[in-house]
Amino acid sequence: MDNKKLVEIVAANLGRTTADVDKLMDALAGVLQARCGEMDRVYVPGFGTFEPKKRNERVMVNPNTGKRTLVPPRVVLGFKVSNVLKAKLK
Repeated sequence: MDNKKLVEIVAANLGRTTADVDKLMDALAGVLQARCGEMDRVYVPGFGTFEPKKRNERVMVNPNTGKRTLVPPRVVLGFKVSNVLKAKLK
């Protein structure tokens, strides 16, 4: 499902315009970006938790050439599904 279809479905379920829902989705993405950028968890009740995680630097070996490369440290965003959503999906 692409973003346009998601916005249309949410708008139909809420009885709102697609423009309103699009603004809401942009606001949610902005909050996630800001809070996770500060290394805070964001919990969405009934959906799950977005949590930034630090990955340490490591040495990677290219299997074809055997060349060793240093991969710099980085922050990745993890997501853990809530138990409520897990139960509904089963």
